[in-house]
Formats: sequence, structure tokens, C-alpha cells
Amino acid sequence: MDALELLINRRSASRLAEPAPTGEQLQNILRAGMRAPDHKSMQPWHFFVIEGEGRERFSAVLEQGAIAAGSDNKAIDKARNAPFRAPLIITVVAKCEENHKVPRWEQEMSAGCAVMAMQMAAVAQGFGGIWRSGALTESPVVREAFGCREQDKIVGFLYLGTPQLKSIYVDKRPGPDAVCDLFLIIVAKLSGL
Repeated sequence: MDALELLINRRSASRLAEPAPTGEQLQNILRAGMRAPDHKSMQPWHFFVIEGEGRERFSAVLEQGAIAAGSDNKAIDKARNAPFRAPLIITVVAKCEENHKVPRWEQEMSAGCAVMAMQMAAVAQGFGGIWRSGALTESPVVREAFGCREQDKIVGFLYLGTPQLKSIYVDKRPGPDAVCDLFLIIVAKLSGL
């Protein structure tokens, strides 16, 4: 699969099982994340690889986060079981620093680009993945577990493994022509035409 085909046909895989990327495969994924666009070479991302028994510890953290948020039993169970949806999870934290040329939002976007790059690197090697986020990324319990400071942000959890279902997703998004037409409409409105 070439790079363009990979990007155009990108899909999330929510049902993932063993095997997960290991060794050189995992290193390739992490290297791809480290090549994300990065203004001023700040490297505003930290990657936490969670696998094996680490998923048990992550499960306990998510469960405590859900309890602290006052979630109902169903949501607590969902949080507790979340780490077992895939054999490997990479948590990505935007470690933001004060910089007058690189605002915080740009550092967060760089970390988000790292997630996308890692997911694409996994797919290029025959794996699947899904980028998950949600309320628990803001949980003080979860943030503390990943060493987040006030200015840091958990941009998501990248679940990786071997896809269990063939995607039957039909893309209903408009094509490039629709995007260009929308741009022309906006320009016309701004120009008073």
C-alpha cells in the first residue's frame, strides 16, 4: 500500500486482538509519531506504551477516574474494561511549554498529528487502530497517572492490534469538489457577491 492510498482509505478499527505490534514494528510506529509537524522542534509529545499487565494498571486508573467523576455503574464498568479492547495502547500527552512563537494550541495539534502518524504507521504494517478520547482524558485521576501538569493535555489513547472485522464503512463525506465549491461560496459571501 502506498502512502497516498493509505491516507485516502484511512479507517478506524474498533475490534482489535493479538497480535499487537512488537519490536521493530512498534519502534517504527513510535518513530513515525516523532516525525509529526513540530514548530521550533519542541517535541511536545510524550508517548506511554501500555500492554500486558500495564493494561490492568491502566484499567484501575480509568475505573478510579470514572468513580471520581461520579459516573454510574455502567460507565464505571465501561471505563474499567476499556484497556482490554486492544492488546496495545499508546497514550499521547501534549507536554506544552510556554513559547511566544508556538502557542499551546499548536503544541496540542502537533501531538494530535503524532497520533495520526502512529496510526498510519500501524496500518502500513498490517495492523489496525482507533484513536479514542472522551471525558476521561480530562479526569484529574487519569491526568495525574500520566504526570500531566496544568498546561498539559491528554490528546488521546491510540488502541492498536490486529483488526477482527473487515471494514464495510462507506464514506459519505463530500469529495474534494464539494470542498472547493464551499470555499468559493465563502469567498463570494466575503466579497459581497
